[in-house]
Amino acid sequence: MSSGTHYMLDGVDYIGLYGSQPSAIELSYAIFANVLEYDEEGHVTNLKHAEKRATDSIRASCDPAFSVVPPFEDWEIELHGCTATTPETYGTTGLRCLRLPARQG
Repeated sequence: MSSGTHYMLDGVDYIGLYGSQPSAIELSYAIFANVLEYDEEGHVTNLKHAEKRATDSIRASCDPAFSVVPPFEDWEIELHGCTATTPETYGTTGLRCLRLPARQG
């Protein structure tokens, strides 16, 4: 996606999001990572589906007429690893920042 030539975004001018809406790019990467599933051996089992969900978020940021179907679920748009002390909405994308448990030891 970072090259501006992802095949699932053919015809969508999304490269400008990197400068104007970096949280939209962050959201797409979070969705991609959250949606990925692995088998017992650690192989990704749903790469195309994860790509589709992530690129749908980019397309929706670029095209207000585009609707993501089905709508994103909360677990898909969670941002893991941020330093918020309470759950909160992050930016204008609806990305949720989760509080992580304190490290033990």
